[in-house]
Amino acid sequence: MSEASGRTYAKFTFFKVDPAWQRRDEQERAEDKREFLAACEDFATDRSLRAYSTVGTRGDTDLLLLSQSPVLEDIHTFHVVLAQSGLARWASIPHSYLAMTKRSPYSDSEARPEICTSSRKYLIVYPLDKKREWYRLDMAERKRIMDQHIAVGRRYPEITINTAYSFGLDDQEFVVSFEADDVGQFLDLVQELRPTESSAYTLRDTPIFTCVSMSVAHALDALDGAATVRHPSLA
Repeated sequence: MSEASGRTYAKFTFFKVDPAWQRRDEQERAEDKREFLAACEDFATDRSLRAYSTVGTRGDTDLLLLSQSPVLEDIHTFHVVLAQSGLARWASIPHSYLAMTKRSPYSDSEARPEICTSSRKYLIVYPLDKKREWYRLDMAERKRIMDQHIAVGRRYPEITINTAYSFGLDDQEFVVSFEADDVGQFLDLVQELRPTESSAYTLRDTPIFTCVSMSVAHALDALDGAATVRHPSLA
């Protein structure tokens, strides 16, 4: 049995590349990306790794790597190796979130072994904190409020909702991620959730990252101006 007792750690790591890197020689950039990609491919041999580009959707990040493992040391080792790549020397990590899958107290479903596993084009991610007043409500009341919240979400079956838990692991309480093929539908979902009772208990749900799903190699090519048109074979 894993150290996570059937659960999985999920690490959302956002990278921002120094613009000076783009002015390096083309061969130097290619080698930097090759080293970074090699570390990713090694981790992904028997672990889940997803890549997303935020070029054009955020000003403070360029790339998201979502690494998952039932063993936290695997994620630690991966990031140690990644930091030794040429590209990492030109990059900063402006945002980073650690979380874990866990069975929801408001659902009968078991904890998901992995999150963000669909082939949908986009991922919207944000950290979430609830007000302390939320936790002072009894469970029956919280479940009543969450049932309304969940009912709204079910009106958007094209959107996959992923909730990971960070209590005691990181600064936020949850990391929430939504997979969608139509970002406009997600906008409508969030707008519809705003007047719900559960929304009144939200303390923080920013920053919000809109990310484009693609292969690691394609996401790396987007960093120095390669074509960013997504193709199914690059997912």
